[in-house]
Amino acid sequence: MLAPYAANPDQSIGRKFDEQPTPLINGVAVRNDFQRDRDRIIHSTAFRRLEYKTQVFVNHEGDLFRTRLTHSLEVAQLARGIARTLNLHEDLTEGIALAHDLGHTPFGHAGQDALNACMRNYGGFEHNLQSLRVVDQLEKRYAEFDGLNLTFELREGILKHCSIKNAKQLGDVGERFIRKHSPSLEAQVTNFADEIAYNNHDVDDGLRSQLITIEQLQEISLFAENMAIVKDKYPAIEQKRLIPETIRRMINQLVMDLCETSLRNIEQLSPTSIQDIRQAPYLVGFSQAIEAKNHALKQFLRSNLYHHYKVNRMSAKAERIITELFTAFMQNVELMPEEHQEAAKYDQPRAVADYIAGMTDRFAIREHRRLFAVEEYL
Repeated sequence: MLAPYAANPDQSIGRKFDEQPTPLINGVAVRNDFQRDRDRIIHSTAFRRLEYKTQVFVNHEGDLFRTRLTHSLEVAQLARGIARTLNLHEDLTEGIALAHDLGHTPFGHAGQDALNACMRNYGGFEHNLQSLRVVDQLEKRYAEFDGLNLTFELREGILKHCSIKNAKQLGDVGERFIRKHSPSLEAQVTNFADEIAYNNHDVDDGLRSQLITIEQLQEISLFAENMAIVKDKYPAIEQKRLIPETIRRMINQLVMDLCETSLRNIEQLSPTSIQDIRQAPYLVGFSQAIEAKNHALKQFLRSNLYHHYKVNRMSAKAERIITELFTAFMQNVELMPEEHQEAAKYDQPRAVADYIAGMTDRFAIREHRRLFAVEEYL
């Protein structure tokens, strides 16, 4: 069922370091190369750390809020289903989804902004680039190479955006930004699955936290229309069930529109290979009507949830923790573990950024206390 324009592991551009192919059983490979990539990501240290990294709410604020790990799993579930509908390679799509947030700092976007500010004079910090750095260099699991030695197609999919300056330093995966080419359809699908997941599940977490209300969301057509459908079908439904029933319909509406619109775009182009996809504009996307509704939801969340004063307070604390940790490690590299001290001999700012970016929320808080809360050790 794989479309001719889908990514194909048998035609992969390959890995940086050559490896023995997967063994055959009864003439069939146990795993294709994209499956191997996905499995390596799942077993990586960086993937496990996502369990204790913030999506919007700091990890200790509640057990039911999304983390980077649960978000990545939700993205993978959505992306794989869309890929199946479009006859794309599901394993590659799932692998990209599971890897896309590996480079995120603790404390979500507040942590990234703070670390980027700290690194302003040293090349900056961006979580997409850091995710690629994690899989290319920072994971230390294999005897013959650093990183996970993933295929080009999965590494390409991790980079959602990249400046020309950075692209020139990335070699093969940076070429498409220089040439203004598109990534594979599998990567395009994952980008939209990511957006669908975090917008709709931030609605869920926002309502659970009581930072936003149903009354406010009634002004957003994507929410209001789907909630009306639920209430019409189940007039006596309790709110505990009303919210998830509404959100799942919102997700379904977005996914269905994405699949239908993308299939029409693909049919109009009639691509015969993945190269046709790379040289075409983005083919995966929403219809104009649904794009407008989705944009309105994004704007609502930005104004009412992400900039809520309670979230701002958490963000201010996060920025302080990240900034003070960075300053302390830059002033005295011996405050870091030995492996990071060794890396700092070659590029101290980047080694410090790697150490901080790899921290979970709670580890960053503990590390800050170890360095600055003197009373704990008196």
